[in-house]
Amino acid sequence: MTLQRTKTIKSLILICVSVFCIGVIFAFIENSCVAQHIAIMNDLKIYEKLLEPDFCDDVVEKINLFNDNCQPQIEILDCG
Repeated sequence: MTLQRTKTIKSLILICVSVFCIGVIFAFIENSCVAQHIAIMNDLKIYEKLLEPDFCDDVVEKINLFNDNCQPQIEILDCG
């Protein structure tokens, strides 16, 4: 019974540590410039198909935030 409890505790600790590590990795990826750049490039492709002014304004806002924090700079869209 003690051996079973020890295995259960070790498994629980391993699961908790794994979940924590995965959470930290996702936090870095979500806030990384590379992930933001990829998301903006995807939005630009969508905008080229839709050509909606509201969507363009949203993309320009994302680009401005990206350009303030990251390199390389992305050219601002002309929504007019």
